[in-house]
Amino acid sequence: MARLVMKFGGTSVADLDRIRNVARHVKREVDAGYDVAVVVSAMSGVTNQLVAWCRDAAALHDAREYDAVVATGEQVTAGLLAIVLEGMGVNARSWQGWQLPILTDNAHASARILDVNGAELIKRFEERKQVAVIAGFQGIHKETGRITTLGRGGSDTSAVAIAAAIKAERCDIYTDVDGVYTTDPRVVPKAHRMDKIAFEEMLELASLGAKVMQVRSVELGMVQNVRIFVRSSFVKPEDINPRANFLGTLICDESEIMEQQVVTGIAFSKDEAQISIRRVEDKPGVAAAIFGPLADASINVDMIVQNVSADGATTDLTFTVPSADYERARVTIEKAKGTIGFERLDGATDVAKVSVIGIGMRSHAGVAAMAFKALSEKKINIRAITTSEIKFSVLIDAAYTELAVRTLHTLYGLDKA
Repeated sequence: MARLVMKFGGTSVADLDRIRNVARHVKREVDAGYDVAVVVSAMSGVTNQLVAWCRDAAALHDAREYDAVVATGEQVTAGLLAIVLEGMGVNARSWQGWQLPILTDNAHASARILDVNGAELIKRFEERKQVAVIAGFQGIHKETGRITTLGRGGSDTSAVAIAAAIKAERCDIYTDVDGVYTTDPRVVPKAHRMDKIAFEEMLELASLGAKVMQVRSVELGMVQNVRIFVRSSFVKPEDINPRANFLGTLICDESEIMEQQVVTGIAFSKDEAQISIRRVEDKPGVAAAIFGPLADASINVDMIVQNVSADGATTDLTFTVPSADYERARVTIEKAKGTIGFERLDGATDVAKVSVIGIGMRSHAGVAAMAFKALSEKKINIRAITTSEIKFSVLIDAAYTELAVRTLHTLYGLDKA
């Protein structure tokens, strides 16, 4: 019997009416003959409330107890959905992460999955035809026996890991949008939903600003080759034929995609800040003196540009950090000034990163050059550039973000569905 994992986010289970809607989606797949595991998030707003209570209780609280509190949101949803399914005549039971178990490391509030045991779920599929309703976002650290949570968006990761463990046909991620778009439709009205996208492309989109999927879940899907289908939970369950093609975006291996466009999508992020260190002595060890303290402070550095002066004695070094870490990064660099040896430090928070992604770039030359020319014609100045095999990113003034995204979306023919 084919197995299916269905994951529903917070907006999809926001209240009892929506939980009943989710139950109808689940029943449809059960009636179609699937063995189903359902992974649920906490009801919309619940996790935020639980986090706020922890912070109100103590500003510096124990991360282990924080996990014990915030994991309860998903537990409530799982229990309610199991109750509704039973009321509809569907054999179901709820599971918490530790009951499977989902084993994680000991990094409370941001744990990583080490292993998932799907044996009991498979046994119950075979013997009882029982739907498993699983609390996402959580697991257990085996050595301590403590509940752990996976961080924001962790239910997506839970779902993909469970799909791998039970060898599911695919993992359906139900959300409040009907798939993955070429860019944000609110910025570019001509943006359209993609039928398929390769894991690598989705990983880049997710890491560069697209909010549809959590980065770690896509990464896990790529490693375990779990096909992920992003679809809307707000389509009426009875309007979907589970054995026919339906609206959504399949995230899969690139071998499943017959025709690959040069550019698949445009991502952007305004959550960027730029730091420039001027007239740094150009000598071995300077980069380590700059980026070592930033790493120790858990500050992620993204784009890095270095310019060597005419005399070859000093250099200017520019890099970006998340805007939330801007002040911490400045303070960290200033504290290390004696070790680094620089003349001054400049910064800007009114910047944005725009990224162009596509597996087709591997075999096409001049893709980035086209963008640089198009942006220059729109009088958009590029502050920094980074590239990889299947994407390039430019740092620009934030005021030009939407113009840049629309320009590049049109340039690469993405306006045409």
